[in-house]
Amino acid sequence: MHAKKAIALATAALTAAITLLVAPAADAAGDDVTWAVRTASNDYGAARTSFHYTVSPGGSLTDAITVANQGDEPLELGVYAADGFTTGAGQLDLLRADQRQHGVGAWAQASAQSVAVAPGATAEVPFTISVPKGSAPGDYAGGIVTTLTQPDQAQGIAVDRRLGIRISLRVSGELQPALAVTDAHAHWRGGLNPFASGDATLSYTIRNTGNTTMDAAQSVAASGPFGLFHAKAAHVAAPPSLLPGESWKVTVPIHGVAAAFWFTATTSVTPKFVDASGSTNPLPAVSATATGAAVPWGLLLIILVIAALAVAGALLQRRRRARAKLREDERVQEAVERALAEANEKAPADS
Repeated sequence: MHAKKAIALATAALTAAITLLVAPAADAAGDDVTWAVRTASNDYGAARTSFHYTVSPGGSLTDAITVANQGDEPLELGVYAADGFTTGAGQLDLLRADQRQHGVGAWAQASAQSVAVAPGATAEVPFTISVPKGSAPGDYAGGIVTTLTQPDQAQGIAVDRRLGIRISLRVSGELQPALAVTDAHAHWRGGLNPFASGDATLSYTIRNTGNTTMDAAQSVAASGPFGLFHAKAAHVAAPPSLLPGESWKVTVPIHGVAAAFWFTATTSVTPKFVDASGSTNPLPAVSATATGAAVPWGLLLIILVIAALAVAGALLQRRRRARAKLREDERVQEAVERALAEANEKAPADS
């Protein structure tokens, strides 16, 4: 096997093997993970599903994560904080320890970079979050991660297994929740049936342009010229929670869109965010519109065939008339010639 191919296969296998559970209280994460993590019980609460804080710029706090060894062997786990991001599957993931951290991953610091846990035992790892002065207000996401690197004998690579708990951090200050909908494009596809409707799609991008985590509800509809032939998309799934600066691409099918030569598709997105009191608040809906061609090709084909037949019929009729006229002219010419010939024959006798 060539060296480049071997490296590519090893990289693919390593990427596939790295897993992360940002769990509320991860008691199990698969057969290969023999430990669990949960929030510590303290003044912040007991049996919390994740860490939630509001901190002023320049402020700090201390909390802890509890690690339980559910296996039969001692564990030596790495511990680090990381920034969060939304994956293409709509799930929260955390940066690796070797990636540059900007928010929670840079502000949170575990009391130790590793923790040893005996079989059947638990260990508590405190961590401190210190928000620098001048930090921009708004929402930040990240997590506290425990990690174990083990060799995979079958693949000949090291596999990094990660298990962590999410941290949702709001830096105090002016909240500016906002969503924008951009890059709307509409497409239509129909069959050859001249009287049947077709299927359309509306694609667009939802962007979190504010400084808070945003949720949203969305609906999509389409109509033909002058608002006729209204069609509404079936239930449109909500996008994932988007962190400030993140975006999410959406493609929505719309069935039963009339083949009326063109159509207009519109999305209405209602933003939602959690205010300082913990209440979810909807904001005025934002929308985007796109137009597309909805050409009834079957009907046009029929029209073209009818037009072609009409033109062919007219040409054939014209040709028939031309031939009839030519035959008539020839008949008249022959009659004239016969008359002249007969006149010439009679002329000597009369003299």
